[in-house]
Amino acid sequence: MNQINADLQTPLLHMRGIEKIFPGVKALDGVDLDVRAGEVHCLLGQNGAGKSTMIKVLSGAYKHDAGTIEWMGEEVNLDSPQQALDLGIATMYQELDVVDGLSVAENIYLGHELARGGFSRRSEAAEHTREILKGLGHSEISPHQEVGTLSAAGKQIVSMARALSRETKLIIMDEPSAVLDSGEVENLFRVTRGLTARGVAVIYISHRLEEIREIGDRVTVLKDGETVATDLNAKTTSTNELISYMTGRSIKSVFPERRADNHIEEAPVVLAVDSISDGERFRDVTFNVRAGEVVGLTGLVGAGRSEILEAIYGARPRITGTVEVSGEKIRAGSVTAAVKHGMGLCPEERKSQGLILDDAVYRNITLSTFQRTARLGWLNEGKERAQSDKLVNDLEVRPQDIHRVIRTLSGGNQQKIVLARWLLHGCKVLLLDEPSRGVDVGARTEVYKLIRDLADSGVAVVVVSSEVEEVLGLSDNVLVISEGNVVHSGPASEINEHQVLDLVMEGSVA
Repeated sequence: MNQINADLQTPLLHMRGIEKIFPGVKALDGVDLDVRAGEVHCLLGQNGAGKSTMIKVLSGAYKHDAGTIEWMGEEVNLDSPQQALDLGIATMYQELDVVDGLSVAENIYLGHELARGGFSRRSEAAEHTREILKGLGHSEISPHQEVGTLSAAGKQIVSMARALSRETKLIIMDEPSAVLDSGEVENLFRVTRGLTARGVAVIYISHRLEEIREIGDRVTVLKDGETVATDLNAKTTSTNELISYMTGRSIKSVFPERRADNHIEEAPVVLAVDSISDGERFRDVTFNVRAGEVVGLTGLVGAGRSEILEAIYGARPRITGTVEVSGEKIRAGSVTAAVKHGMGLCPEERKSQGLILDDAVYRNITLSTFQRTARLGWLNEGKERAQSDKLVNDLEVRPQDIHRVIRTLSGGNQQKIVLARWLLHGCKVLLLDEPSRGVDVGARTEVYKLIRDLADSGVAVVVVSSEVEEVLGLSDNVLVISEGNVVHSGPASEINEHQVLDLVMEGSVA
């Protein structure tokens, strides 16, 4: 622990017995948290443990119902996000909160615009933005660039810069590495260490335990809305101990074992991708997926992996090549044709692309199968609910309430609902883009088992992930993508994580 932490007698932030109640749900039931100046305090817990609710209480978005919050030794009531910001508490949310139609500088100073005499000081804002981005190691991003033109990683950098544009004493980072590749994560850690060296405190939330060890000082664990462990040493507390606190059980292996009798090489080809290109992000991609096989695509963020999935699914144009499902060609650029032939896609941004957040769980499950439950143009809601109720029970979605608005579910449970939709549809081919993004270690085990069960039932599965360990652990065969090219293709058992990283860094075809 650094000297700033050791010398500090009074915590910067002191939360005691925090409770938050929603209709029918007690989301927080006694959360305790102390954060010291100059430390990285990691917050762990499964999806649904109360982390997001606690963040919203601390950021002023929710008002707590019981307990006390002390800030710099004085009790405070955080009645609004603006009040939290004025105190020096800034939040970087997991879901990117930038405005695509505005410039980088306009996003960074949104809500606290630089002005004099009623006129905006745009040139000064641009200059300050340039300095912040330089400090973050991203001078290549122009203050005048429209945010909508940036990649997901670029938007994350803008969100970081916004947090740093104020006199910030505490930054809450909610899954900041979710859209970053390994190089970006290292840069994030460099910036974070620079902040803590100046006395800024960081609350760091991540499901990646290796990140906790790398960047964290202390750890607090939440479970079922309560603090179950705190003041844990991030460097020395064992993985098994952390998982036990989060889940109440020990997890020996995250990835499910493959069936011994799964003779994939003898199974028919279900998905055939031949020399597809989009003319921009990837070129000449060819691979097959057999019934019961999981094929993983890995590479750095921006390598073209997600774009390949989108083109296969018809959500992105392809200018060359063919896609076939069970020997039938799929019309390029047609999602309808892909779905009709038994293809499903779970997108990377499930909240904005894969779910209707303000609708019920059962409606999100039956989205792709309305025609099966309709009669004379009218939906049979009883049938919808019955089908959804069975899937919610089978997949152990929590809570098991098909009428619940889906935005109130945790990330892991939202991902299960997207998978449930395609289970109901009866997919031959399932395309999964970052299936564990924002999903905690306990829920990941369940999602991985579900993916393997789908493959064992004969579904052809394609998985895209930034986490090399995930691709190798889930897949039968792996494609390594670098700058839009397939630089390696072969069995997952014949390549390791270091070799994958060497390939994506070198970018040479193997």
